[in-house]
This record gives sequence, C-alpha cells and structure tokens, in this order.
Amino acid sequence: MCGIVGYIGKNKCIPNIIEGLENLEYRGYDSAGIAYIKNNKIIIEKEVGKIINLKKKINLNDESYVGIGHTRWATHGKPSIINSHPHKVGKITIVHNGIIENYEKLKEELKEYNFKSQTDTEVLAALIDKLYKKENNILKVLNNLKNYIIGSYAIGLLVENDNNLYTIRKDSPLIIGVSEEGNFIASDVPAILKHTNKYYLLNNNEYAKLEQNKITIYEDGNIIEKKLLTFEGNMNSAMKNGYEHFMLKEIHEQPKVIMDTINTYIKDTNKLTEEFSFINKYNNIDIVACGSSYHVGLLGKQLITKYSNINVNVDIASEYRYTNHNYTNNHLIILISQSGETADTLAVLRNAKEQKINTMAIVNVIGSSIAREADKVIYTKAGPEISVATTKAYSTQFMIFSLIALYLGLKNNKIDKNIINEYNKIEDYINKIFTNENRIKKIAEKIHNNKDIFFIGRKIDYALCMEGSLKLKEISYIHSEAYAAGELKHGTISL
Repeated sequence: MCGIVGYIGKNKCIPNIIEGLENLEYRGYDSAGIAYIKNNKIIIEKEVGKIINLKKKINLNDESYVGIGHTRWATHGKPSIINSHPHKVGKITIVHNGIIENYEKLKEELKEYNFKSQTDTEVLAALIDKLYKKENNILKVLNNLKNYIIGSYAIGLLVENDNNLYTIRKDSPLIIGVSEEGNFIASDVPAILKHTNKYYLLNNNEYAKLEQNKITIYEDGNIIEKKLLTFEGNMNSAMKNGYEHFMLKEIHEQPKVIMDTINTYIKDTNKLTEEFSFINKYNNIDIVACGSSYHVGLLGKQLITKYSNINVNVDIASEYRYTNHNYTNNHLIILISQSGETADTLAVLRNAKEQKINTMAIVNVIGSSIAREADKVIYTKAGPEISVATTKAYSTQFMIFSLIALYLGLKNNKIDKNIINEYNKIEDYINKIFTNENRIKKIAEKIHNNKDIFFIGRKIDYALCMEGSLKLKEISYIHSEAYAAGELKHGTISL
C-alpha cells in the first residue's frame, strides 16, 4: 500500500502535493518523493523516511504548477532513495501504487534500459516509455497498457515537454479531485479534503488527462462522462483533532461510529430494518476477508451459527481465491473490506460472479470496487480510517454481524425481542471502558518489556484473541500468537 498525489492548477503545486502526502502518510512512511515541471523540465526530489524529511529538502515555493508525489510502503526493494518514487525513464516519470506481477518478464523484454532500482515501478515506467516512443501519443499508450501488464496499478504520470498530468487505474484506488483552484489525483479523499470534497471515481482501465481547467476521462479510446461525487465527511474527520495520533483518535471515535452504524439499521421505533432478510434464503455462507476483517468474519460465524441453522465457513481471501470450492444452489459469499478495494477479496468477488454465486459486501467506502460489484452491499459508518491498525472499522464490521445475528435470532425465536433495547446502551458501555484508561495503561506497562505474548481464548474469545494478537504485533512489534484454549498443550507450553 502506497499513497499517490498529483496536482495541476493555478496555485504552486509543491505545497499542495506535500500536504496531500502528509494526509496519506498512513499508506506508506518509509520514503517519499515528488516530481514537478519547472521551465519545461521535470525535477525529482526523493528522501528516505517520513515526509518531513522530504519537506525539509525541497523548496516549497518553486515555480511549478503541475506535479506528482508518492509516499512509499516498500514492496519491491528496500527503503532507499533509488527505490523511492517517482521513477523517471526516458521521457516518462511516474508514481505508482500497486503490484506489477509480471515485472520480471517485462524487465527481460526491456533489456535496452539500464535499470537502477529493484522496483517493479521503474520497469513499468520503462514499458510506458517504450510504448510512447512507438506511438508518440500518451493517451493511446494508457489505453493499451492493460494488454501488457498483469497486476494492479494506480499511476500518476508526467511526460517530458508536456505540461499536463495523466492518470490511470486498475485494481488500486484512485480518485480525481475537482476544485476552482485546480485538479487533483489521489489514492484517497483525505489527501484533497482541504481543497475540495468533489471528486470522480475511476473504474478499472479508465484513464484521464488533467489540465488546469479541464478533466477529460477516457475508456477504450473514447471520452466518457462520469458522475461528480461528493464526499459525505468533512476535513475534521481526516484530522487528528487534538489527539496525539490517528489510532488514538479512532479508538475514541468508536462509540459514535458504532451508534451511527446501529442507527442506520435500527430505527427510532427500536425496530430492526428488513435489510438483512435476504440472509434467510441461504443454507451455506462463506465469509471471505483479509487481516482484521477476516477476524471479524470469525466472530460473525460464531454469531450466525448460534442463532440460525446456516452452515458458515470463514477463509482468508488470499487462500480462498486459489482453492476449489463446492457451491450449493443457495450459497452466499460475504466479503468484508474497509476500503472496498482489497485486492484478494475483490478477486474472490469477481470469481464468484463468474460462477454465478450470490455475493454480499460489508464495506465502509461508498462507491468502492467491491461495493459496486457485489450483489448486495451493507455499509458500515466508520468514516475515514487513517491509522494502519484498524479500530473503528473492525468494531463497526462486527456490529453489522451482531445485527445480522439479531435479525436471525428474532426470526428463529432464539432471542427475546426486548434485547433490541440494549443496543441503545452500547455507547455508554464503551465510554465506561474509556473512563478506566489508567487500568489500560497499567496493563501496557506490565507487558511492554516482554518479548513473547500469548492470547488464549475459546469460541468467540478465541476470535477476539486473534485480533488482539495482530494489534499487538502491528503496534509494538512484540512477537505474539493467539491460541485456542484447548490447544495449550500443542506447542504453547513448549514455547
């Protein structure tokens, strides 16, 4: 996961790009870079580490009105200036978010180029340069790119002796922001919210030419019309708002976003909507997701099987997509993704559509790929989640499964109908936990010097343990594992 930003407009581009990168630093923080056009020349500046290191290095007031920037989470090659984006090859300069799966094969076919980095992105830039030399038309090159590349990409692109900004996407998120002061490209809305909440969402293989006062979007060589979207949130939702860091802010936002999610599906009369009624017609459900969303799926399985006779399987998307499955006539696949762009989960969805299996998505981002392509969409109301370690998206996803279980329990007479009143009290229950932060800090002080930590639980608590262990690894880099309580003698005691 990386973050890309681009700007073309009336104002100097460098401050806008740096500001956008700072708002996307949660997407990558091992290096950053910027490329901009000054006096018809492309100037590139890159630096290892956080964006502040790049910011100190460059002149924010340089006379340039078009440029691209990138914040990197290294995948191909170690964090270094050479491996950092932007990459310039010939007349082409690009920033890229995604994975080019056939880059080694392409590299073999592009032997005339002297590659300097270990990245797939430099190979991508070389491919585009070679095609551009042949076509001398960058729009034709972008249209044909899908014929050469296997993998995912969101690209911001500058061409030598051309003062416009170009972009294309496939299976990696990308938006085009529209404002009176200029036009933007970005990986996510928070990058541009200070300037505009109006944006276009590109579909796969759509590409665009951005000028100071004009945006032209193409598909298969033809100009297309797109609906201009409006982001529902505001700038405050993407800022720290006085908290030391985004994760702490988002932890404390959980009571509100959980209630926002509940109130979407439980109305003032304390009546659950019929939004989940379609679940009843399925005897078999596969829940598929990655990371924390997979752990939510494990919780969901416990709840659904407790209050219904539905058979539920849960699998990691990156495993599920590469294995065979025996589907029944009334089979449902539930896909969980905060962004709605998770590559492996999206691949499972598209494979299910090919096999004519019904799909339901639990996502947070309206208009995302998974949301658009699933047969049924249930939205969480978590708002923008900036922290790498998900908190409020996880808890709102879990709340959706709680509401599904509530619906099934009421329909199957396994739950007293008065329990629906308890949902109004959840906010108070969570806030009580926050009032006891000293106890939480004492636990942290007790464990922070340990090198190995084990989370142990049974049934729904085991699923919670898996998420707790993941959180500890992500935030503290302490080795941690989750174990089912009955498995203590199988390895745990030895460790």
